[in-house]
Amino acid sequence: MPELKNISSLISELAAAMPDRPAVIDGARIISFRDLDSEISLLAAGLRRAGITPGMRTALMVPSSIEFVTLTFALFRAGAVIVLIDPGIGSANMRACLNEARPEAFVGVPKAQAARLLLGWAKKSLRIFITAGKKWFWGGFSLENIRRLGAVTAAPAPENTSETAAILFTSGSTGAPKGAVYTHLMFAAQARMLKEYFKIEPGFHSVPTFPLFALFDVALGLTIVIPEMDFTRPAAVNPAMLAGLIRKYGAVQLFGSPALLDTLSRYGEKRGTLLPSLKRVISCGAPVSPAIIGRVKKMLAPETQVFTPYGATEALPVSCISSDELAALAPGLPGICVGRTWEGMETFIIKISDAPIPLWSGKLLARDGEIGEITVKGLVVSREYFGRGESTALAKIRCPGGELYHRMGDTGWKDAAGRLWFCGRKSHRVTTPEGALFTIPCEAVFNAHPGVRRAALVGTGPAGLQTPVLCVELEKGNEERESLTAELLALGAAHERTKAIKTVLYHSGFPVDIRHNAKISREKLAAWAAMQVTSHRSQVTGQTPAGGA
Repeated sequence: MPELKNISSLISELAAAMPDRPAVIDGARIISFRDLDSEISLLAAGLRRAGITPGMRTALMVPSSIEFVTLTFALFRAGAVIVLIDPGIGSANMRACLNEARPEAFVGVPKAQAARLLLGWAKKSLRIFITAGKKWFWGGFSLENIRRLGAVTAAPAPENTSETAAILFTSGSTGAPKGAVYTHLMFAAQARMLKEYFKIEPGFHSVPTFPLFALFDVALGLTIVIPEMDFTRPAAVNPAMLAGLIRKYGAVQLFGSPALLDTLSRYGEKRGTLLPSLKRVISCGAPVSPAIIGRVKKMLAPETQVFTPYGATEALPVSCISSDELAALAPGLPGICVGRTWEGMETFIIKISDAPIPLWSGKLLARDGEIGEITVKGLVVSREYFGRGESTALAKIRCPGGELYHRMGDTGWKDAAGRLWFCGRKSHRVTTPEGALFTIPCEAVFNAHPGVRRAALVGTGPAGLQTPVLCVELEKGNEERESLTAELLALGAAHERTKAIKTVLYHSGFPVDIRHNAKISREKLAAWAAMQVTSHRSQVTGQTPAGGA
């Protein structure tokens, strides 16, 4: 069990152990661990004097940069509760999340401050404003003001790590974003688990392309190299720039979403790019296809693994598997293997239910090998959603002794070796009169076709009476044609789990989540598919679609 402490104290330990080692490389700017710790302490003291007291909810909207790292750890050190929301979720969701979190302080770049004012974010609760950049008409403090205030006094880190450290909002890819409540103990447990599993040693370089993971890298003693990219659009990364950074600094670790690795690996395959310094590549946020892993592996030294951890904002990490382990699995099993349960966590498969489960019981467990709902417990499980009692009741199962189980909202099963297999989101299962179809096992059948970039299973009609529809996004150079549809339907007919699929629709580009650009928004696809099916039927019968002219 990790020692109870404020997570920012990890930076102080690193500053003492390797003061001159670069902590963050941000373009031409470099900050050492000594200077990083000093800046964190200075800002923490200034934040306290500016009115940010322990426990105060503080929204942070600063892109990945030296300032993002210093401000995050400074807010932790000051005892604030950081409210982190992905800016790419859209202005409406952003406003809803901030109004729900009710922060009293707002720390952001000028663009975020302007958006806050124009769009009315949390205007009823906010009273302290700090700008990382030019302080214009919105008033408040600049970072320089905070530094000057901090020079007057020091601010020790709070002792009690059971207190809330942050509210991290989910991406909202399967519903409204929800704020998972994190403690310092959870962050400390996550850092320890990542360090031990990946055997992370201080003194090396890492290229993280997801801001939250960059914070863990710094806290574990890695020098992070911040790439110049739009972190809300990882699929649009410049692969030449990314490969160049890895080679320039001899980076040993790359973290990226499946969409980013897809872009990088296609570039690498086309140009024969090699990245021999990498000792591990880590990707999560959505399933990573075997094709992407295969292309990435071609860029790496033979012994270097691509790791695909499984988890969620509410519980991370849960399990993990390496590329070599994946390659050794028997083909044809339903779902994607997400590996063995991480040490310190426990995983269970329970019978699928859409209703709250107040108390844990062994009667909830599914039969061995049966697809059910993945449920977990451990130190990195958040205990609640902020301000959402109903959502907390749906996601958490409690025990009389105080233990808490988190329902991942994912379907899956366990094999005889205890490995966990992911079969898709529970809310995405297609419920037909003959039974349920699960997205990932069904889609794998069609993804094997060389002309298919990716497939997505959706259902049209009411729950329990749904018609399965296969949506297909084609590889470049392929076009919709009757013969291709016939090939796909023949593929489906050859498998028990997909023989009920009789409708194929082609989509030019699937809608995906903002955070990783990888999770397919099946809710949007289902609505689109329903319109397509209705339109086709009305054309056949000569009727006008609802809402038509």
